[in-house]
Amino acid sequence: MTETDKAPANGPTNISVSRGLADWLVRHRASFAFTSYQTGQLFLTGVLANGTISFNQQNFTRAMGVCYQPGRLYLGSLHQVWRLENMLKPGQVANQQFDMTLVPRNAQTTGDVDVHEIGTDRAGRVIFVNTKYSCLATLDLNHSFRPIWKPPFISKLAPEDRCHLNGMAFHDGRPRYVTAVSRSDIVNGWRERRYEGGVLIDVETDRIVTDQLSMPHSPRIDGASVLALDSGRGQIIRIDPATGVKTDIAFCPGFLRGMALHNGHAFVTVSKPRNGTFAGLELDGEMKLRDAEPWCGVLIVDLASGSIVEWIKLEGVITELFDVAVLPGVRCPMSIGPETLEIRSTISFDDMVRPLD
Repeated sequence: MTETDKAPANGPTNISVSRGLADWLVRHRASFAFTSYQTGQLFLTGVLANGTISFNQQNFTRAMGVCYQPGRLYLGSLHQVWRLENMLKPGQVANQQFDMTLVPRNAQTTGDVDVHEIGTDRAGRVIFVNTKYSCLATLDLNHSFRPIWKPPFISKLAPEDRCHLNGMAFHDGRPRYVTAVSRSDIVNGWRERRYEGGVLIDVETDRIVTDQLSMPHSPRIDGASVLALDSGRGQIIRIDPATGVKTDIAFCPGFLRGMALHNGHAFVTVSKPRNGTFAGLELDGEMKLRDAEPWCGVLIVDLASGSIVEWIKLEGVITELFDVAVLPGVRCPMSIGPETLEIRSTISFDDMVRPLD
């Protein structure tokens, strides 16, 4: 069953879900967030008290990478990185339904640097993929960003999106692997290398683990291996970081961006093609071979079997999604948008008076 939230201002979107999604989320004690940069929206998906799916939707211009830490959500947007905090105290429920209410408390202005994926290190610092400048970066109080790493083949930090650096995997509280569409070192050079030559790079050593990928995204560490999206082929893959050998796990019917792992499953987002996105890619041929139409939605994939066990499908004005994050232990989250009337009257404070030292 579904609950469809209000449609975006520029047109309707119908959301359907698999019959078992609500039971799956309750059984696995999780909810999740996903973003659409195309329409600038953050969706929070959970299960209402009556057992139906809830879609809470808020507007954040060009919503991109999303990262969840207990009680906190980070979100990359057109020119800012947002920090949303859960305003509820333990045991509180909002509107008799929601066990988490995320409120935007900070927006760090970065300028339009094409923020892709976001994470936090062991010290709690926000680290993000700065795609326009082909580097990993952290926030800076005085400047738009502070670069902390760039691929060895990038000769200069310039606003040229040279290799389309896009994904980042953390290990032991540090960025460990990244994905890029190519090793190009000229402005927009990656666009001529979409079909092959995509790379997984070890950040600690600058080693190219493999260059046999097609438009890769979203590396994630899973035990001794690295999972990634081989988006140009429509495959979730497993990579041996020692040898670079890749193994296909599951084919997904759309352009893959964004992946989150939970209890032996991968949450992934799929999108419909834009401006010939599929043209010349193996994905295009695979879709035709399967006599299939591309999806826009979120898929939950059993990593052991490669089966899609649950799904969300969006049909209408929203045709592209970006990232997804799992919220473990949260049944039904909601958020409040920064430009809503509701945020003006949503005020909370610590009622314990603490005199200044």
